[in-house]
Amino acid sequence: MSGGAAAVRGVPALTRPPRLRAGDRVRLVTPCSPVPAAQLEASVAVLRAWGLHVDLAPHVRERHSHLPYLAGQDAVRAADLQSAWCDPDVAAVFCVRGGDGAHRTLDLLDFEAMRRAEPKALIGFSDVTALHEAFAVELGVGTVHGPVVGTRYFVGDPQAQHELHTTLFSPDERMVLTSPGAHALVPGRARGVTFGGNLSLLNDGLATPHSRLSADNGLLILEDIGEDVARIDRMLTHLLRTGWMDGVAGVVLGTWTDCPPDLGVIADLMRERLEPLGVPVLWGLEFGHCPAQLTIPLGVPAELDAERGTLELAVPGLV
Repeated sequence: MSGGAAAVRGVPALTRPPRLRAGDRVRLVTPCSPVPAAQLEASVAVLRAWGLHVDLAPHVRERHSHLPYLAGQDAVRAADLQSAWCDPDVAAVFCVRGGDGAHRTLDLLDFEAMRRAEPKALIGFSDVTALHEAFAVELGVGTVHGPVVGTRYFVGDPQAQHELHTTLFSPDERMVLTSPGAHALVPGRARGVTFGGNLSLLNDGLATPHSRLSADNGLLILEDIGEDVARIDRMLTHLLRTGWMDGVAGVVLGTWTDCPPDLGVIADLMRERLEPLGVPVLWGLEFGHCPAQLTIPLGVPAELDAERGTLELAVPGLV
């Protein structure tokens, strides 16, 4: 395990990246799966309408020669991400797709060089969870769990665009996160630091280099797509049995899109598995693979109030 990971026990508050302003230069990268050309162009148009100068990473349009679920060779995807992070003229890095492949880039990143760069926002979700965790552990920088901009979770979704824009440009206006159907699976209130993302990616990253050693002091956000209840049970039980979940302050559950047999069974599983932890568990915060998804800053102190259905940030997600 890397030296950075060995130093991170639990979930500390992280350095918050600067907020965006009109005129900033941002870069779009594909560390995971390839992006359709039309979706890429549409995402650029939206970001330019926000007043941003948009650069495309050199290999953003590539596809792996024989593994079509990857956007180019691992080394190329890692190089584009690292270059974007280390470029002093780039104010934020947008991942244009999730999918697959982020874990494959991690051992190819020069985190020592990346630590010398000024913090900036990294935005994405789903497979990008692997990057959120590695950047927290190795760089000590908070990231942004929000739409991957080259997909339907951003293009053609004005509410998701609004949520992301507000978080990035006016973070003081996004201090309380809630959804109409959010409610307590396990009641209570807890304070901790936001972290997490996709359940499958967190499970896959367990005990690997650049991964967090435990969820201690964390407000763990979880979501997934296309996983049946038995697979969700197996992954969640794995996190519990390893002791990784020991000390978690609270759990915030997002959307479980296309997770059979139905959401009622998934909720029953979550209650059965998580209630013994003795911490509040919130169900139904609308982040993840869903329309109009909420954007959640990671690495930020916050308070979870399961009965009110809220996750309230103690400080703005960006400075």
